[in-house]
Amino acid sequence: MTELNLPILDLSQLDAGPDAAAQFRDDLRAATHDVGFFYLTGTGESAELEQRLHRAARGFFALPEADKLAIENVKSPHFRGYTRVGGERTQGKVDWREQIDIGPERPVVSDPDAPDFARLIGPNLWPAAQPELREVVSEWHDHLSGVARKLLRAWALSLGAGENYFDEHFGEPSTLIKIVRYPGTEDPTPQQGVGAHKDSGVLTLLWVEPGKGGLQVERRDGATGEWHWVDAPPVPGAFVVNIGELLEYATQGYLIATKHRVISPTYPDDRISVPFFFNPALDKRLPLIELPADLAAHARGVTQDPANPIHALYGENALKSRLRAHPDVAELHHPELVAARAASA
Repeated sequence: MTELNLPILDLSQLDAGPDAAAQFRDDLRAATHDVGFFYLTGTGESAELEQRLHRAARGFFALPEADKLAIENVKSPHFRGYTRVGGERTQGKVDWREQIDIGPERPVVSDPDAPDFARLIGPNLWPAAQPELREVVSEWHDHLSGVARKLLRAWALSLGAGENYFDEHFGEPSTLIKIVRYPGTEDPTPQQGVGAHKDSGVLTLLWVEPGKGGLQVERRDGATGEWHWVDAPPVPGAFVVNIGELLEYATQGYLIATKHRVISPTYPDDRISVPFFFNPALDKRLPLIELPADLAAHARGVTQDPANPIHALYGENALKSRLRAHPDVAELHHPELVAARAASA
């Protein structure tokens, strides 16, 4: 562990010979068994691509409000597009951020017998005033998809499975890119940029604007066993990586999905971040990994939280998350789903 509170791993070790690759896999398994979060360097994206992404993000949020609201997510049954400040909730509380959500570009599912989670499938909403956003997001998506697949193959081997274990069970990945801006607040007490939560899928790669803090990760004190929040400031040239609930489920708690949150910056400062979520196809289940005996002995079981059930089928987990985070979109486009969930609560 470093003074940064999270381990730092270098992905390029996987290409530095058998010994270095084996050490990386051991470190990867340890980081996600003990913490669920780590910094990842050596991912190979160019500084030019990072700069273009940063400029595009800043450019989008600098658009006139009318241009952003032209693609507001209430116009998308698929939870895509722009969310104004205050338009998202975590644990029922308002998050102080604005963002654009971008998923796989696919046609709408018109089959009336399709499962509920098929409503998440559909086209994106792109800002007409900023056509370059689509190009840079596409490049970012393709590069990080490659990084994610490389990580998952390393995880599979480190857990005693075949290298292609995740490839075989993922199908066509469900990805989501959020381009997020956290405005500064003048309140002297810390404000909820985004509330404490666990990610609902498998893997998240987070790019944070250089020099901008605010991300906090929950850690257990080794001496007292008590949980507390630690800062996870950005590291130059590194992504912050965490696993989601499905990877905890697939390993029966050997790997841990960890709560995290973002504290709003102080006005006039603000903060840009771009999380990339890499998950299975909506209709795929991740089967339980048969861990070697020495690892299985340390599996803690899946976290049991009646308010946040973990579903094996990714589509159910994803729909749960979207309905909860965007109640305005849910009420407008999917009132029967909201009513059904309220009745079963």
